[in-house]
Amino acid sequence: MPRFLTVALYHFVHLPDRVLMRERLEAYCQAREIKGTLLLADEGINGTLAGAEAGVRQLLSHLREDPRLAGLEHKESWSEREPFYRLKVKLKKEIVTLGVDGIDPNRMAGRYVKPEDWNALIAQDDVVLIDTRNDYECGVGTFEGAINPQTRSFSQLPQWVEQQMQPGGVLAEKDGKKPRVAMFCTGGIRCEKSTAFMRTQGFEEVYHLQGGILKYLETVPAAQSSWQGECFVFDERVSVGHGLAPGHFELCRSCRHPLSATDKQSPLYEDGVSCPRCHDSLTPEQRRSFAERQRQMSLARARGQRHIGVPRGRAATDEAASGDRAQDRHRE
Repeated sequence: MPRFLTVALYHFVHLPDRVLMRERLEAYCQAREIKGTLLLADEGINGTLAGAEAGVRQLLSHLREDPRLAGLEHKESWSEREPFYRLKVKLKKEIVTLGVDGIDPNRMAGRYVKPEDWNALIAQDDVVLIDTRNDYECGVGTFEGAINPQTRSFSQLPQWVEQQMQPGGVLAEKDGKKPRVAMFCTGGIRCEKSTAFMRTQGFEEVYHLQGGILKYLETVPAAQSSWQGECFVFDERVSVGHGLAPGHFELCRSCRHPLSATDKQSPLYEDGVSCPRCHDSLTPEQRRSFAERQRQMSLARARGQRHIGVPRGRAATDEAASGDRAQDRHRE
């Protein structure tokens, strides 16, 4: 049986005491050897954490004992390997960075659509379907007919929306009326904010997939699915398919982007060193550092040991930090 339980959680709620909460939650997690990243902001809580099942479930119960967090959302996955090797409990301006002031998902978020009702909604001709995730995530998989805004970070989405609201854009008014919009993301948190933002821009009919892509893949059978490809996730699995079965993508240990089987066939791919995306950006020193790190990792695996590299500039992105880095990118 898998040894480590990973939970992704979030809840939008006013947390004026977040500084004290940080100290207490950090101590609580450390006492139970829970690792990962937890963010606290005035607008709420967001994180991905992993550890032994008993400790993680104690943490979830502990959080929900706070009446403000009684409605805390969480999703679970299991792994044989420890997904994260350190704990970070951080104070942030936003728990997922959109960069627009005055957005309150508790009051302004769009209408939830259950996974079993999603296909019927997005099949309607007058619905504009928008993937709110970053470009590298969309490249792993997305819904049929979805628009990829080609953003590098979530905070670029408002600018894209503004551009597309101009005449000729996919969000431009027609006959004096704004289009109906459906939005989706990995687990739901980004859509809480993106749909709230859309409503501030005058869009009246805005929908989002309840529970995100992961809930859809868990709920909707493959034979009835409108999903194409796999879903990038921010843990050691890298990607998942229907039924949340592990996918076929891996991470580049240099630039942290997902790699397909085709990417790994490229002459620019070198295991643990580079991929087609980052090959030309590496300095000779970085290339040597990554190659040495990969050699040490291979030796550690052969001995049945866990390798945690010694930070050396950019080479600090070793195997032990992979889950931590992926989490940080999720919140951008």
